[in-house]
Amino acid sequence: MKYTIKDIAKMAGVSPSTVSKILNNYHDIGEDTKKAVLEVMEKTGYRPSYSAKALATKKSNIIGVIYAGKINADFNHPFFVDVINAFKKNIGEFGYDLLFFSNEKFASSKGDYLSRCRHYQIDGCIIINGDDIEASIDELDHSEIPCIGVDLPLSGKTSGYVTTDNYQVSAKVVEHFYLLGCREIAYIAGNPKSVVSNLRTEGLERAMQKFGIPFREEWVVHGDYFEESGYEAMKKLLSHGEVPQALFAASDLMALGAIRAIKEEGLRIPEDIAVVGCDDIDAARLVDPPLSTVKQDKEKIGKLAAYMLRDLMDKRTDSCSILVEPELIVRQSCGAKSRDGSNRVPVRQTGP
Repeated sequence: MKYTIKDIAKMAGVSPSTVSKILNNYHDIGEDTKKAVLEVMEKTGYRPSYSAKALATKKSNIIGVIYAGKINADFNHPFFVDVINAFKKNIGEFGYDLLFFSNEKFASSKGDYLSRCRHYQIDGCIIINGDDIEASIDELDHSEIPCIGVDLPLSGKTSGYVTTDNYQVSAKVVEHFYLLGCREIAYIAGNPKSVVSNLRTEGLERAMQKFGIPFREEWVVHGDYFEESGYEAMKKLLSHGEVPQALFAASDLMALGAIRAIKEEGLRIPEDIAVVGCDDIDAARLVDPPLSTVKQDKEKIGKLAAYMLRDLMDKRTDSCSILVEPELIVRQSCGAKSRDGSNRVPVRQTGP
């Protein structure tokens, strides 16, 4: 038999509104009354309707997860996986569950993101930045639904964002290359429509200008943050006939692809080309030679996103943003010591 609130109220000798208050943790109910109702619920195996509870409290305890973009990255990129896992862990401690949204391109019949969030009574959203952002993200950003962007600068009154300081990502790499004596730097960037990629490119140009290193357009190639695009980009760079002293790839996966292409050409890392990636994924430690990289603190980003969204939903804060400091991790692919203790740095040096 399926019991209703009215059934429970009748069996416990109270009103349906009293049962509802007990289910929603109101504090104006006497302990004896509460105990009597809970005993009836336990005896009957009653479980409240989730949708009815959400309707009564105007709170679903569901967070929407949106990957905003049309490229094939989605959530299978190690960076996004780690960020979402950290977010899930921390937002779960606040009593929320996650609902992953289909990309708008594949769910157009269900309406845009805002209409779907309203349909599912979403309490808040985390929006992960991809390339080529859909227009409806802006509508969601400026709606009544609290949103937190990751690598996506949201600007709504109930929105915020957390991101790595992408200017510093490039600045740290260029400074390290400069100290190694590298003056010929190639760059595998992300999609030119990507906010993150453009910030890193701008940061690279500014840092190279600061150190007096020429920025050569022919040594800038775009990829999609995945390994195969890094491989193809490196093949294209090497096809010019010149070998740069150093390579910065905007993701570790692209750096791994570039390393494969460099080895196929019979070149050595880091003696012929020093290589630095970005993200510090687990595979960076396992490649030969181990990959130098700029670490994005994925655990911290996910945790901050959870706390910031909680505060926005609880109206503890207004629109907010946080930049997370990156960290350069130097391994054997660029200036770290090899297993025999000798310094492995590029031997071809030009300029001062």
